Amino acid sequence: MLMKEQRTLELLAPARDLACAMAAVDHGADAIYIGASDFGARVAAGNSVDDIRQLCDYAHRYGVRVYVTVNTLIYEDEIDKAYQLMKQLAEAKVDALLVQDMAAIELIARVRKELGYAPALHASTQCDTRSAEKVRWLQRQGFGRAVLARELSLDEIKAIHKAVPTVELEGFVHGALCVSYSGVCYASQYCFGRSANRGACAQFCRMKFDLLDADGCTIEHDRHLLSLKDMNRLDHLEELADAGICSFKIEGRLKTADYVKNVVSAYSRKLDDLVRRRPDDYRRTSLGKVSYGFTPDLKKTFNRGFTTYFLNGRQPDIASFDTPKALGEMVGHVKELRRDSFTVAGIATFANGDGLCFLNDEHELEGFRVNRVEGGRLFPFKMPAHLRKGMTLYRNQDVAFEKLLNGKTADRRIPVAMAYGLTQDGFRVRISVVGEGAEAKNLQAEASVAFDHQAAKRPQTDNIRQQLAKLGTTAFHCEPADITIEQGADGLFIPSSLLSELRREAAESLQKKIIEATEQKQVLSTKNAVGQEPAETKGEEGDRKGTEQAECNVNFEQPQDLYDTYSYLYNVANHLSRQFYERQGIKVKAPAFEVKEPGKALVMQCRHCLRYALGHCVKRGGTAPRWREPLTLRLGDGRLFRLEFKCDLCQMNIYAE
Repeated sequence: MLMKEQRTLELLAPARDLACAMAAVDHGADAIYIGASDFGARVAAGNSVDDIRQLCDYAHRYGVRVYVTVNTLIYEDEIDKAYQLMKQLAEAKVDALLVQDMAAIELIARVRKELGYAPALHASTQCDTRSAEKVRWLQRQGFGRAVLARELSLDEIKAIHKAVPTVELEGFVHGALCVSYSGVCYASQYCFGRSANRGACAQFCRMKFDLLDADGCTIEHDRHLLSLKDMNRLDHLEELADAGICSFKIEGRLKTADYVKNVVSAYSRKLDDLVRRRPDDYRRTSLGKVSYGFTPDLKKTFNRGFTTYFLNGRQPDIASFDTPKALGEMVGHVKELRRDSFTVAGIATFANGDGLCFLNDEHELEGFRVNRVEGGRLFPFKMPAHLRKGMTLYRNQDVAFEKLLNGKTADRRIPVAMAYGLTQDGFRVRISVVGEGAEAKNLQAEASVAFDHQAAKRPQTDNIRQQLAKLGTTAFHCEPADITIEQGADGLFIPSSLLSELRREAAESLQKKIIEATEQKQVLSTKNAVGQEPAETKGEEGDRKGTEQAECNVNFEQPQDLYDTYSYLYNVANHLSRQFYERQGIKVKAPAFEVKEPGKALVMQCRHCLRYALGHCVKRGGTAPRWREPLTLRLGDGRLFRLEFKCDLCQMNIYAE
């Protein structure tokens, strides 16, 4: 009978900078994704190659992998710059690149040819991957992993994994949500000349709109109709793992280290619980156990309210029409008001400096700072004019929690065991990783020292264990009880200095093996999940395989005529990308939106639907609307955006008029 294969689970953490990245490693991340100096989809979160090299050195000590976002469109005059960056990142030993522009396939092939190795390619969420057909197509191009669209349900994820089980599936589990499918949002570029596909999104979807019917009547006035709550799937990790997700991605490359510490800790502990309950099914991808100095609480860091989004199908209340800002945790209701203070009905405790907020009678968010706390009475620096008895209060800045996070909040160590024994002319120590599943089976090292065997005047057991367990600032931890001593070895004298030397050499050797094992996987992963080289590096054979798919819609999610009409949806910004699609048998009629902006345009494709959100999706039990369509969104500056409801796709398209 065949044994069921144990699957690895990876917690993938965001990093704005090196400090955030190292905090994520310390708090339990299995992998980090971080932006380089250019071509990252968060232009404000760039990092030097030297910093990324330092991160790789640190992360690989624990078998933690480092992925770099090179997931913007690459303009024609940037091709060599992108190539040089990819080469430098390969030399820094990053494990994978997240990419959107298909020119990256050719560029990484050049890097591999020059260096003999290269990072793996992961298809960024900007690739708009919603189906098994798209994942299978990406696999044929050499991608070993696809980051799925955030909008997919559990059933859709299951279907993809069942159809393409050899491709790693990465899914978002926490953080901010874009209202449009990623990679096909052009609203920011259209309105403000700031491209989401170039890392400069101006957050069009967080703005206020009026909703108008075909007669110009106002249905909704001055509301954040496209602003979604934040994703929180902490309680659904097991379902996602069973559906086929192997990498659980936290959004937040613009967030602070405190945010990263709190969120990574919460999800890491949850994954540890899952692995502990089902060790035959799952294990973590990295090494080490984390001791936490605090209890994580997702409500206490930046959030707009939480939603599981479309995890279990279409759900109400996924949007935050009143505000795009952070509400934080609900802490109670206003119980009693005085001229300069108030009390709160609830169980929360408060501290001087806490930030509180509430939604006023006009659905506007108002915030204030607590200046003084006396018993259960709060004294703001200035009493909010619109605060009323009975209003719900939220805390979006918790001073006590922030102070806690500013200190040392985690210690990550790799558990090891040691065996102390004799050699012909001295002593040896063998050190091995324990309790880390199949990953640790061959992770062991040995050190020896020459020293005459001399009978000891007193038992050596306690001193041997005490000295060998002093692993100090290394990545390892060993309990004295996990040190075995060969029979007879404890009766022979050895100076403490030699024991320290044995311990140091053995630990350094084991550390080197862990780093080598991690980086060896990076070299091996230059092939895709089924061991093939990308088709574009195979010459005539690759070209032939590409043209066999000439009739295939490369996007797989939308009718081909949509991409014929709006062929900027292919996001072709350079000749390498254009040639790539031509090898697929597809002639792209227009360049990327950012290269040549069209007039009237499809600027967003959304699963979020205003018909449904306002209770008027008849297909799903809503009431028939009284308005006359088409509906239009009106931005504050008067610009209009027509809505199209594609009920066959359960999708809302937004067009610039």
